[in-house]
Amino acid sequence: MTEARWTYLSDMDGVLVREEHLVPGADEFLAELRDNAIDFLVLTNNSIYTPRDLRARLLRTGLDIPEESIWTSALATAKFLDSQRPNGTAFVIGEAGLTTALHEVGYVLTERDPDYVVLGETRTYSFTSITNAIRLIERGAKFIATNPDATGPSVEGSMPATGSVAALIEKATGRSPYYVGKPNPLMMRSALRQLGAHSESTLMIGDRMDTDVHSGIEAGLQTILVLTGISTAESVDNFPYRPTKVLDSVADLIGRTRDPFGEG
Repeated sequence: MTEARWTYLSDMDGVLVREEHLVPGADEFLAELRDNAIDFLVLTNNSIYTPRDLRARLLRTGLDIPEESIWTSALATAKFLDSQRPNGTAFVIGEAGLTTALHEVGYVLTERDPDYVVLGETRTYSFTSITNAIRLIERGAKFIATNPDATGPSVEGSMPATGSVAALIEKATGRSPYYVGKPNPLMMRSALRQLGAHSESTLMIGDRMDTDVHSGIEAGLQTILVLTGISTAESVDNFPYRPTKVLDSVADLIGRTRDPFGEG
């Protein structure tokens, strides 16, 4: 019987790094994937950074991940818009990760009658930009958001993120955004297409039941919850679905990346 060949999708924060520090064993886990010629992508809902930016950030923690192995909600959003309306126009609230991704698929960024208002993550949400977004949506622009995360971390504590600002715009316009990032399985499927992989032989590793495991299950993937981030072993029972496996961390996969669900 031929051994199954797996492809890996892995969340970044809470799985490979946590608070800008390497999760112990993450470097060995990724090295083993490379040594075994196992295809993988590292996923993040954060749309602020380009893959090049994230590669530099990860290098500082001790993880050497090539740009082409990083998949962001900004990239997934750009791919989605390109499939819906090629060479379209957008008014964007976001940073380089999002604007660069849209430019690369041929989008023009404009405040004049755009096809879409695209909301992403930014460190400084502008009241003027939010007001412009509301008025453009009222005039007929379609509303897209990179991800539904309501808050993001900072040194001082939680700060409002894309989901919170999207809720403000939705309340003002009565128009709900289409979220591309997790838990929408669209992000998983776009990652699969990027790798040329199939859902039946792909697993998703994440630290959150409500985004990583949720989207993995809806995309037809096997799922592994690691306990180095948000969700706890006790919280699993609060959800109507379960991951395929729960592990303490990705370090538990070292030596078994070819057979992640075996007993050895």
